Amino acid sequence: MILDADLLPETGGQLWYSVMCVNGALENKRKLILTDLNDNDPIFEQKVYTKTISEIQAVNTEVIRVKAVDADISINNNRITYRILDPAPAEFEVRNDGAVLLKRPLNYNIAQNYKFTVEARDNGDLFDTADVLLEITDFDNLNPYFNYNLYQATIQEDQTGPFLTIQPEGIKAQDGDTGINVAIVYSISSVSPSKYLSNFNIDTNSGVISVVTGLDREEIPRVTVNIKASQQDDSLKTADALVAVTIEDVNDNAPEFDKASYSVAILENSQKDTVVFRVTITDPDKGGFVGTMQILPESVPFSILLDGTVIVKSSADLDRETVENFIFQIEARENDPPNHVVLADVNVTLLDENDNSPQFKSARYEGKVFKNQTVGMLVTQVEAADLDAGANGQVKYSIEFGNLEGYFSIDENTGEIKLEKNIPLEENTVLQFPLYVAARDGGVISRSSSVLVEIRAPGDSKPQFLLNTYRGRIEEETDPGTVIVKVTFLAVTTVVPVTLQVLTDADKFAIDAKGVFTSKVKLDYETQRNYSVQISISDGTSSDEATVVVEVIDINDNSPVFGASSVTQLVPEDTEVGTNLTAMTATDADNGFNRELRYALRGGEGKFVIDPKIGMVSLAGALDRETKAEFSLEVVAQDQGRPALSATATLLIQVSDINDNVPSFSKTEYEVEVLETESVGTTLVTLAAVDLDEGTNGTVTYSIFQQDPPSTVAFFQLDSSTGELRLAQALDYGAVKVYNLMVQAADGGTPSLVGNGSVVVRVKDVNNNPPQFSAERYDVAVSENLASGAAIVTLEVTDEDEGGFSNGHFIFTSDTFNINKQGVVSLKNDVTLDRETKDNYVLQVVAVDKDGLNATAQLNVTVLDYNDNTPQFPTLPDPIPFPEGEYSDKSPGEVYHILATDSDLGSNGEVTISISSSATLFRFREDGMLLVVGPLDRETKDIYELVIVATDKGTPQRQNMTSIRVSVTDVNDNTPVFSASTYTKSILVKDAKVGDVLLTFSATDKDMGLNALVTYSFSSGASPHLALNGSTGEVTVASDLSDVTEDTLLELTAMAKDSGLPPLNSTANVQVFLMTVSLGMDVAFESSSYNFSVPENEPKGRPVGTVKATPGSPVFVVTYVLTTHTDLFSVDALGALTTNKLLDKETEEWYILEVQAVDSRTPPTSAVAMVSVQVEDVNEAPEFKEETYKAKIFSIAPYKYPVVQVQATDPDSDDSGRLDYSLTESSSSFDVDRSTGQVYVVSAVGLEGKTTAVLVKATDPKGLHATTRVEVDVQGSASNDVVVISLNQATNVVEKKVPEMEESLGRVLGWTVKVLGISSTSRGAVASRESGSAAKTYVSFIAVDGGEVIPAEDVKNKLQSEASTVKAELEKVFGAGLEHVVEEESADPAADQVIVIVLGVLFGLSLLGLVAMVTFTVIKFRRMKGPVDDSYRESFDIDGRNEAYTNNDMKSFATWRKSKTSQEAEPECDRQDKEDYGRLSSL
Repeated sequence: MILDADLLPETGGQLWYSVMCVNGALENKRKLILTDLNDNDPIFEQKVYTKTISEIQAVNTEVIRVKAVDADISINNNRITYRILDPAPAEFEVRNDGAVLLKRPLNYNIAQNYKFTVEARDNGDLFDTADVLLEITDFDNLNPYFNYNLYQATIQEDQTGPFLTIQPEGIKAQDGDTGINVAIVYSISSVSPSKYLSNFNIDTNSGVISVVTGLDREEIPRVTVNIKASQQDDSLKTADALVAVTIEDVNDNAPEFDKASYSVAILENSQKDTVVFRVTITDPDKGGFVGTMQILPESVPFSILLDGTVIVKSSADLDRETVENFIFQIEARENDPPNHVVLADVNVTLLDENDNSPQFKSARYEGKVFKNQTVGMLVTQVEAADLDAGANGQVKYSIEFGNLEGYFSIDENTGEIKLEKNIPLEENTVLQFPLYVAARDGGVISRSSSVLVEIRAPGDSKPQFLLNTYRGRIEEETDPGTVIVKVTFLAVTTVVPVTLQVLTDADKFAIDAKGVFTSKVKLDYETQRNYSVQISISDGTSSDEATVVVEVIDINDNSPVFGASSVTQLVPEDTEVGTNLTAMTATDADNGFNRELRYALRGGEGKFVIDPKIGMVSLAGALDRETKAEFSLEVVAQDQGRPALSATATLLIQVSDINDNVPSFSKTEYEVEVLETESVGTTLVTLAAVDLDEGTNGTVTYSIFQQDPPSTVAFFQLDSSTGELRLAQALDYGAVKVYNLMVQAADGGTPSLVGNGSVVVRVKDVNNNPPQFSAERYDVAVSENLASGAAIVTLEVTDEDEGGFSNGHFIFTSDTFNINKQGVVSLKNDVTLDRETKDNYVLQVVAVDKDGLNATAQLNVTVLDYNDNTPQFPTLPDPIPFPEGEYSDKSPGEVYHILATDSDLGSNGEVTISISSSATLFRFREDGMLLVVGPLDRETKDIYELVIVATDKGTPQRQNMTSIRVSVTDVNDNTPVFSASTYTKSILVKDAKVGDVLLTFSATDKDMGLNALVTYSFSSGASPHLALNGSTGEVTVASDLSDVTEDTLLELTAMAKDSGLPPLNSTANVQVFLMTVSLGMDVAFESSSYNFSVPENEPKGRPVGTVKATPGSPVFVVTYVLTTHTDLFSVDALGALTTNKLLDKETEEWYILEVQAVDSRTPPTSAVAMVSVQVEDVNEAPEFKEETYKAKIFSIAPYKYPVVQVQATDPDSDDSGRLDYSLTESSSSFDVDRSTGQVYVVSAVGLEGKTTAVLVKATDPKGLHATTRVEVDVQGSASNDVVVISLNQATNVVEKKVPEMEESLGRVLGWTVKVLGISSTSRGAVASRESGSAAKTYVSFIAVDGGEVIPAEDVKNKLQSEASTVKAELEKVFGAGLEHVVEEESADPAADQVIVIVLGVLFGLSLLGLVAMVTFTVIKFRRMKGPVDDSYRESFDIDGRNEAYTNNDMKSFATWRKSKTSQEAEPECDRQDKEDYGRLSSL
C-alpha cells in the first residue's frame, strides 16, 4: 500500500493506529505523520475566464478572480503565486489571491477587449495557465472632441462663402464615446474682434464655416473664431476649438506717393550715387508696395533705387552752367495685376557750386615802359571770365607778387595795370618786371587762376663782348660749319640791330648774329696748330672787339707695326709656369695716346699670357708634349687713339720632350694557372708595358724584382726585351699553391723611370684526400614550435684537395629531418615537432666526396618545450548561486573555487585566473577562489554573466576563456511600495451602499516568495464608515452613510507589510470625500481663448498674461502645460505665461499658443485654451556693420577726397534708408556726408605719419543712434611724387570725368591712380573755359601700389613708354582727338593756389636778395676803379634770352670781367655755367 499525504486532508496527513493484544487487554495507540511531497501541479478551476466590464470601471478595483488548486497538503507545497505572462497588458495586474485588478483607466476608444494568460505556480516551480478574456463596453462619459484644437483658415478679402483653405483638415468633431457616437451640433461661441461676429456663419450639422459678409484685409488682417461642438442629447457635453482666419490680400488698392510732386535742389557736380531725395510709396495691400520704379524720361542724369532713393546717375551732366534744372516724373508700377501705375512730378534745381576758376583770355600778357613814361599811364590790361553764378562768378584782380618796388597798380574790377610811379631806367639794361596777377572769384571757398604779365623797361645800351678772349678747340679734318665756341655779348637787337664780324682769318672762320663761331674749311694739325682770330660787334655807332683762340687737335691716323709678322719659339714641356718666353713688340708713328700701345693674345688654350704694355709672352699653364706639342698664337697690338688702330703677328710655340712618363703595364696584375706537371721552359704569359716618351725615353726593359714565397732557385724567368714569362723549375702543388711575382718595366731615360706590376701564378692540384667533419658529434636543441623547413644546424666538412668538399654529398636517413649539399640540416617541410610526443632524436650522417672517399658524424637533436597548450577549465555548475548582501573588498564573499590546468612545463604550465569583463563586483584570489567585492542586490540584477580568463606564464602567453553565471538569491531587503502616495475618492452619500468598493490599494515588493507577499491595514485614522480587506487591499463602505449630513473629508493612513523575516512595511495617504451635493466633475478654463500682447526685445521672463482653470472638486488641484512654442514661452503652476527669450516683431508678429489644464484626479481630466500673443513693435537703435573702420590716405589728399564709407542698418522696418550720419565732434580734418555715410577729407595738412580717429554717429528718425570709430592712417607723400599731365579739354569737362580717367590711367600703368587736382593753370599759363577757345587742363595725380606711392619719375617713364596706349584709353573717356602731354613740372591746381603764390613770393624774394648782393659788390668795385668809359657801355636787346644778359648783376659781371684784361677767358665748361646762370637770371 502506497501512503499519500494528499489523501488525508482532514487529518493534515496524519494516521492513527493502535496495537492491541489478542485478548484485548492491552491497546497501544500511535500517530503516523506522513511528510508531504510536492508531487501535484496547481490546477486552474477554469481554462478560460471571461467577463464584460464597463470602461468606467474604477482603478484598483477587482475585475475578475481566477483560482487554481494545488492538491499537495502542506502549505509550503500548495502555496500558489499568480502572474500575467508576457505580453502582459499594462492595464491589469493579478494578486496572489487570484484577483485581477484594474491599474489604469480603460478607454473603449483605444481597446474594446483584452486577452492575456495567467500563470499559477507553486514553490516547487510546478505551474498551470489559464486565459482571461475581457470585453469592454462603452459608457457615455466623454465630451465630444475636435480632431484638432487649432485650425488655420484663409479667405480672400471681400469674398463670401466657405474658406479657401482650412488646415490641417476640414473642421470635424465627434463624440468621445466612439461606441455610442451621439450626433454633434456645431455653433460659433465667439469671434475676436467681436464686431465681426455677424460676418461668419457655421452649419450646425457639418461644421462648415462660411463668410456671410466680406472682410477687408486692410481693416482687419486676422480674425479668431471660437467654435463649439455639443452632443445632440446633452448640450452640456461640449468641446471647443479655435479657427484662426487669415484674410488674404487682393490687390485692390493703388500705390500712393507720399507727395504728389517733389521739388528739390542739389549742388551741381554732385558725385555719382549722391542721394538727391527719397520717395515713400505706400500701398494698403499686404506687403505694401511691391513693384518697380523708374524715372521718365531715362535720359535725365538720375536713377531710383529699389527703396525709392533717387540718386545721381551721371555726375558729368550736373553742370549748372549747361542746364539749370531738370523736370521729370517717377513712375511706380505694381508687379501684380491689375498693375496699378502712379506718377509723381519732380523738379530738381541745380545750385551753383564754385566749380569754375576764373579764366584769363590770354595765356600771357606783356607791357613796355619807355623813357616817355608818366605816372598813371596804362601799361596793359588783363581780362578773365568765370562761368559760375552770383558771387561765385564775380572776378577780382590782384597782383600777387613781382611788384616789390610798387611801380605798378591794378584795378581789381577792370584788370587795368597802370604805372604807379616812374621807373628809374638804367643805361645798357632792360629792366624786367614779371608780375603774377591773380583773378579770384567770390565763392566761399574761392577759386583763382593766375597769369604772368611781363613788363620790360629798356634803357640806353651799347653792344659789348663779355670777355676779351674766347677759347675753342676743333679736331683736324673736321667738316666745315663745325661750332668751335659761342661768344657772349650784351645788346638790345630789337631796338638797335648789331653786326658781328670776323676781322682776321675770315677765310677759315665765321660768326653768326647769335655769336656762334664756326669753321669754314677743314683744318690740318700738321700745317698749323693754333689760330688767334679777331672779331668785332657794332651797331653802326658803337663797336667792341675780342679775340678767339682756336686750338687744332690732332687725330689718330697711324697703325702699329710689328718687327716680324711671324715668330717661332721652342719651349721644353717642363718649363715652369710664369717663365718669360719671348717679347712681341710693335711701334706706332703717332704721338701721345695715339702711339701708346696695348697688347693682347688670341689662342693658346689659356696656356700663355702677354704683358699688355711691354708685349712679353709668358707661360700661364703647365705644358705636356704628349698632350699637345705645338701652339699657334696671334698677338694683337692696338693704340689708344680714337678710333683705335691695331696690328697682328703670329707666334708659334713648339714643345720639346723630356722624360716625364713612367712605363705602364697593360694590366695592373696578370693571372695565370699552371699544372704542377707543366714542363720547364714553357711560356706562361707575355707582359707588355708602354712609355709615352720619345726615343730612348720611351724604350722599355722588363725584370722580376720579387717572388712570394721566395726560393733559393728562381722558379720563373722574364725576358727583358719581349716580356715573356717562362717556367724555370718544376712546380709542386703540395709545396706551394700560389706564386706572387713583382715585375718592373724601366725606360732608357736619364734618370730612368720605372713602372711596377704583378703576376699571380696558380698551381693546379690532383684529388687524393678524404673529407673530414668539423666534429665527430653534434648536439642541437630546438624548440618544438620550430617551423617546417627551418634549418637547425650546419655540418662543416673540409677536404684538402682543390675545390674542397664542394662536389661531395651526404648520406642521411630520417623521417623528420633533411640535409642539403651544403650540410644544412633542417626540419622537413611537412613535419612538425611535438615535445609532448617525442623529445629527442639521434641521427648518423655520412659525407662522401666525388671520388667516393667518406667520413661519418653523429647528430643528437633535443626538442625543447614551447608554450603550445592552452589552459583548461574544470566542469563548473551553471548557475552558481550566491545570496545578495553588502560585500566589499575588505569583507568579500567567497563564491566558488575554480582550478585551471596546463599541459606545458615550467612557467608555460603555471596558470592564473582573472575576469576579462568589466565586472567590478568580482575578482579572483590567487588560489582561484572567485570573490564578490561589492554589494549585490537581486532586485537590481539577479544574474551576473562573467567572462573568466585562464592565462599561463609562457611566452607567448596563452589564454582560455569561458563564461559563468552567478545567480543572486533573494534576501528580504525591499519595502512594499504603494502604487500611489495618495489615494483619493469622492462619493455621493445618497448613492453609497454598504459593500461598495471605493478604492483598491496596490503595493508591490521587489523581493521574491514570502518576502514579496503583502498584506494591508490602516495604521492611523480608521473610520467606522470604511473597511479594508487585508489581502486584496479593497476599501469598501462599511456602514450606512445616512448620518453624514455635510461634506466630510476622511483622511487615513494605509500600511502595506510583507511576510519576510523580519517584515518590512510602507504607508500611503488616503482621502475619501463624502459629498452631500453633486458637483461638476471636469476641469474647465474660465475662457476658451485669451488674447495678450508683449513688446519686442524684452528680456527673458517678461510676463505675457495669465490663464485660469477650475477643477470640479476642492480635493483636486490644477496644473498647466504649454504644448506649443515651448522654446519661446513657459507657463507656471498658477497659469502665468512668461517669455523664454527675446522676441522680434520683424521675425514673427503673431504666436498661437495652446495651454492645457490637467487636474489631479484619477483618471485626470483636462481642458485646452487657445492664447494669441501679438509682438508689438519697439523702436530699435541702428547698428553699424563694423565697430571700427580703418583707411589709409596720403597727406596731399585734396578737399572732399573720399576716405571710407560707413554703413549702418536699422532693425526697424524701412528705417535704414532714413538714417542721418554726422560726426560726434566737429573735425578740421574730416567730415561725413549726412545721407550716404561717406567720410571725406577736409584738410590733411600736418597729419603726415599720424593716425587720426573720428567718431561717426548714425541717427534714426526717432532719435536713437549708434556710433562707430573711423581710424585714418595719414601717410606722408612728398610733393615730387605728384605727376602732372595736360589735356586739350575744358577744365569742367575733365572734373566731371575724374573716376573714368582714374580707371583708364590705372589700366595702363597697372597701379591705382588717385587724382589730386584739376587746374587750368601751370606756371602762369591759363586755359580758357569758354567755348571755342583752345582749352588746356592740368591734371595732378599720384600712383599707388600696395599702399606705397610710386615715385613720379617712374610714373612719367611709364606714361611716355606707353604713350599710344594712354592716348587710346583717354580717348575712350573724352572722345577722339584727345592730346595729352606729360609735364616736367608740377601744375598749380586751383585748390593749391595759395601754396603756389607763397612759393612764388619766396622765389622772388630770393632773386631780389641775389640781385642786391651782386649789385652791392659791383658798386663797391666801381668805386674802387672809377667810372666806366663809353667803350664799355652796353646796348640792350629785349628779345635776347639765351644769348644776352640784361640784368644789372650780369652787366656788372661783364664789366668786371672786361677790366681783367690780363686774364684769359674761362674754358668752355665755365662759359656754359655762366650761360645757364644768365638764363636763370632772365626769369
